[in-house]
Amino acid sequence: MTATLAETEARLADLDTTQKVIAELAPAGAEPEPSEMNTAYQAIVNTFNQHPDQAFRARELHELLGMPTHEAAVNITRSRLGRLVRQGFLTQPGRGRYQKRT
Repeated sequence: MTATLAETEARLADLDTTQKVIAELAPAGAEPEPSEMNTAYQAIVNTFNQHPDQAFRARELHELLGMPTHEAAVNITRSRLGRLVRQGFLTQPGRGRYQKRT
């Protein structure tokens, strides 16, 4: 329970920092443009929503989505997948494999 509390507090701190950065960058009242990061996360989540029972590796996701498959790009996606696991959207049924939480 202590570990869960620590993870939650760390997540809240990250969200607070993110909110401050966004507030500084976005002018008041302006509609924010979708960033590349948001569209990448959305593409990943959409893929898992379309294939809820399938586990993917990061490279498989890149191939399915038509994204670059060089190591640097795949490592960024691995990081994003790790965040989605920590946030509870995905599970990790095996090492390097990710699946939608049911």
